[in-house]
Amino acid sequence: MSSEPSVCGVLLAGGLARRMGGGDKPLVLLYGRPLIAHTIARLAPQCAHLAINANGDPARFVDFGLPVMADSVEDYAGPLAGVLAGMDYAIAHWPQARLLLSAPSDTPFPPDDLVSRLRAAIKKTGAAIAVAASGGRTHHAIALWDLSLCEPLRAALRQEGERKVSAFIDRHAHVEVEWPVSPYDPFFNVNRPEDVSRAAAIAAQIL
Repeated sequence: MSSEPSVCGVLLAGGLARRMGGGDKPLVLLYGRPLIAHTIARLAPQCAHLAINANGDPARFVDFGLPVMADSVEDYAGPLAGVLAGMDYAIAHWPQARLLLSAPSDTPFPPDDLVSRLRAAIKKTGAAIAVAASGGRTHHAIALWDLSLCEPLRAALRQEGERKVSAFIDRHAHVEVEWPVSPYDPFFNVNRPEDVSRAAAIAAQIL
């Protein structure tokens, strides 16, 4: 496993965590470490650079040593706004970047071959977006995006009011890449308080 100089990543931590009762879901502890720390540990070796998309006071993420950028679209526009923030940051700060990996920060077990398989699918098909899937489900927020989509995404968010990740992806050439769900789903995400114990059971198998 090695990082690709053309690939950078953004960890989506800008949500409102309503199903967790509010607060900072990325900072919920799993095996003594915040959820986002587990995600960083798995994705940092696969990307040349990582950044965090989060709204509010960025100081709460200072311990992770990564750049933090807020949405440029108002009113918590969802994951698409986080993808745009990541694209803007990549274009401004990482000149070698050509592709952006997006991943929610509440998904602590992304596979070690996430970037390599998504990138291979883009190269093979010529698609602009490669999306992860598992167990018959498409995980639209876990995707590799060509940075040429930055301005179309900005227009979709600001001028058209688009908020659904899947709807934007469907407008563009894309490919899905499937991962197995045994012995666990690598895209299991922590949405509710009861999911923390399920995540702990998975962590006990692999950590």
